[in-house]
Amino acid sequence: MKSTKDSRHLWVRVPLAALSGLLAGFAALAVAELVSAAVRPESGPVTAVGGAAIDRTPAPVKDWAIRNFGEDDKLVLQLGILTTLAVLAVLIGVVALRFRRAGAAGVLAFGVVGAAAAVSRPDSTGIFDALPSVVGAIVAAALLYLLIGRLTTPRQAGAQTPEEETGDKGWDRRGFLVAAPAVAVASVGAGALGRHLNRAKAQDAVASRSQVTLPAPDSPAAPIPPGAQVEVPGVSPFTTSNKSFYRVDTALVIPKVDAATWKLRIHGKGVARPLTVTFDDLLQRELIERDITLTCVSNEVGGPYIGHARWLGTRLADLLQEAGVRPPSRGGPADQLVARSVDGMTLGTPVEDVMDGRDAMLVVGMNGEPLPFVHGFPVRMLVPGLYGYVSACKWIEDIELTTFDTYDPYWVKRKWARRAPVKTQSRIDTPKPFARLEPGTVMVAGVAWAQRRGIERVEVRIDDGPWQDADLAAEATIDTWRQWSYAWKATPGGHTLTVRATERGGAVQTEKRTKTVPDGASGWHSVVVTVD
Repeated sequence: MKSTKDSRHLWVRVPLAALSGLLAGFAALAVAELVSAAVRPESGPVTAVGGAAIDRTPAPVKDWAIRNFGEDDKLVLQLGILTTLAVLAVLIGVVALRFRRAGAAGVLAFGVVGAAAAVSRPDSTGIFDALPSVVGAIVAAALLYLLIGRLTTPRQAGAQTPEEETGDKGWDRRGFLVAAPAVAVASVGAGALGRHLNRAKAQDAVASRSQVTLPAPDSPAAPIPPGAQVEVPGVSPFTTSNKSFYRVDTALVIPKVDAATWKLRIHGKGVARPLTVTFDDLLQRELIERDITLTCVSNEVGGPYIGHARWLGTRLADLLQEAGVRPPSRGGPADQLVARSVDGMTLGTPVEDVMDGRDAMLVVGMNGEPLPFVHGFPVRMLVPGLYGYVSACKWIEDIELTTFDTYDPYWVKRKWARRAPVKTQSRIDTPKPFARLEPGTVMVAGVAWAQRRGIERVEVRIDDGPWQDADLAAEATIDTWRQWSYAWKATPGGHTLTVRATERGGAVQTEKRTKTVPDGASGWHSVVVTVD
């Protein structure tokens, strides 16, 4: 009888022990959130561990995540971390039911992992970044020890025995039912307060952006030609709105940088006169406005990670010349410009490309407004004709002149190419893959791009038939994409539509399919449709 009764008690206490583990884990994250408000938001354990996971993820896996989850890849990672923590918290709670101290030690071990991740991040400000994980783990270990104690120690209350009080032998039901909700409520409160304080800290940056009035450009962009947008439903707008512009980066927490305190340092090899400039300094310089299409190297053939905007900024080459920098073609000792972001990201750009006359910019405005935070406010870098990972540093704060032989930036260390000019590509926007169409005239349309070279011709092929010339929309500049359309006389059956582009000068887009790693995807884009 005793064995049966003890077994019944065990089956009651095991789920409660698992719940204790979850509550302790929740408390750890909530307390860490609160402590991070006193340090910095990026020092929280989920952000730190997530960032460390991103840094250590092989390039093909990272590329797979971007391809399958798109801009939700960071959300998926965070949910994965939280799910893993929840499972481990449950296991620790169950283990602690029998080995109470071991359970508490397990919680502390996770605190050590979070602390190590925080201080090892490229943007770490020092040992204080470990505090959120350490304090959260200590509090969680104490709470787990307390809760498990209620499941393993009878309640002593006056003359009344635990059996009389709870009807069960060996654990304090009332004590647990009081302690568990108290831990939950306190954790919610701590987490909410921490979230509020972290948001409040970002208000200075938000206010600084709202107070920015962008000057009129000294060199405005020419108007977009009237015929640049084809009148075909389903084709991407020629200018991509800020809200719709693609985002690919490694930041789990979007940096909120106060424009009033932002500074950019220019230094390094071949810099005769190191410079430090402020945001106001940039606004007072000569500003240029340019239409430039930006492309991500993670864009698969036919992929969505490309967008066009009107950018406002100052010429980067002018600043470099003021600092005494010479490109390699003129005897300069540095061939690589390393841009550093406030979140520790590093990008490497050929100095020659920045200073060859193209509109390489330090950008302050996007489509008529200050840069959105998600796109790099207060300042980002942009170099036409290069993939973003070697040119488009967001939240930039430092530029160092060095050599490719001396330093490998973030992505190069992960097997991406050091140099990455944008490849000639084309895409079918409409009809969509597997569309069901009616017989007759069907408009096939899309975009093509070959930044710094321009698009001279676009051709469409139906099944294995001959290539047919598409109608090209007006070209804005050689740094923008170009739209095209083709009127297809659709006949019943299944069909494969393929597109290819020819850049100015006669080079035809290659048919050879390559993956995005190491220097961008190539190949022809095709869609399969059915005509009923």
